[in-house]
Order: sequence, then C-alpha cells, then structure tokens
Amino acid sequence: MEVSSLLTPPPARKLLRAGLAALGDLVLPITCASCGRPVDYNEPGIVCGRCWARLQLLPSPRCERCGHPTNGRPCRWCANLPAYVRAVRSVCWATVDTGQRIAHALKYEGWWRVADGAAVRMARLDWPRDVIDERTALIPVPLAASRQRQRGYNQSECLARALAPLWNVPMRTDLLLRSRATQTQTRLTPEERVRNVHGAFSVAGAAGPMLRGAHMVLVDDIVTTAATLNACAAVLHDAGARIISYVTFGRAPAIGDRP
Repeated sequence: MEVSSLLTPPPARKLLRAGLAALGDLVLPITCASCGRPVDYNEPGIVCGRCWARLQLLPSPRCERCGHPTNGRPCRWCANLPAYVRAVRSVCWATVDTGQRIAHALKYEGWWRVADGAAVRMARLDWPRDVIDERTALIPVPLAASRQRQRGYNQSECLARALAPLWNVPMRTDLLLRSRATQTQTRLTPEERVRNVHGAFSVAGAAGPMLRGAHMVLVDDIVTTAATLNACAAVLHDAGARIISYVTFGRAPAIGDRP
C-alpha cells in the first residue's frame, strides 16, 4: 500500500480519487465512441448516456420466438430460422442513426470497450422461460484469423465475454471454429449470404460431450438474414447440440419494417 493511502482517511481518499478522476477527464476527456462528445466523468463506459437513450429499440408487438417486430401481423422473419433454433433476441435497429454508429464503432473503429455497455442492454432482453433455464454456454461467432489480426479482436467475443457474467453463463470459444475466411456479407443478397458462409464453420473435435443435448446461445453483433448464425447453428446441431438460440446487439430491418 502506498504511504499516501496510509496517511489519508477513507472518506478523504474517496474525495481524492473523485478529484483525480475529474481532473483526468478535464485534461484528457473521454469522447463518446458514437457521437464524439465528451463523456461525463460519472458515466460508465465510452458511449455517452445520450446515445444509449437514443437507441431505436425494436418496437412491440414482437414475435415470441424470433423477437422481430410484427406490427400485429403473422411473423415472416421466423422463416429464416431452422427448426432447432428456439429463440432470437436483439436490442435495437443497427442500420439507422445511433444503433448503427455504436455497432460500427465496435466492429470497425477499434472501440472494443463499447461491448461492455452493449452487453448490459443485451442482458436485459426478455426471453422465454425455458431459454433462461436451459442455456448452457455463450458461443461467439468466430472471425477468420486474418480478419481478427487486422482488427485486433473479435467483436462478437467481446460481447459474449461481457455478457457471460451478467447472465452467469460461461463463454466458450473452443467449441466453434472458423474453417475458412469469407467475404463481408454487407453487400450480398440473401442467397449470396448463404452461399458465402456455407462450409465456413466447424466444430472442434473434442466438443461433442459438451454439446450433446445442450442449449447453446450464439452471440453476434448484428443479425440481418441470420445466414451466418444459421451456418454456425447447423454445425453445432450436427455435432449434438439439442437446440440453439441467438442474441445480438443490433438487427437489420427486413422488407416492410419501418424503423
């Protein structure tokens, strides 16, 4: 322990820490990864409270299974999902305004700490009771090695790592592997997306006992057509997982949606 800490009474020590933190924010203020404004010193994370408040959350009513807004009509988004996918949940629209900026900062701009605040909001999502009771582990969608070297991290793994203690569910990165690199899905049609990720994932040889009969939750930053998540789920199911759910921070609107 430092001598200064021994000589400073506890209440004064707290005031000293607060003062030093305020001084640090004044000299080197943290700027919001979304809007670029200074983040107040008492706000956690690197996205300001204003931006979190401006997220365009997925509106109700939503499908009980896939979580997609239905506007009171029968759900069409569930048609994207295999029968063994139990539930899907996302926090916000991620192709408009604040949600898009936050997701972009996490994925492309090196702001991996954005995952902490995003995971807090993912942890609040409402799930069917059986998903909460059964979920065995969180599995982030793996990146190709070349892309992970380029970014320095896997944004889906950052989200899963931050979400795991909030749900009290372990994260496993040793079960699902990336077999080959793929081109970005951003500008591909739904059919091209499926072909692009076909055969891109595999399961580790020793993963069988862990997967057998389990309910695994795949974690990704954004879901659009679910092609990538479905490709991951297929190999997990073939290796013995009984059921799979998906959780993402953002979701892209489908045709007919009005975010």
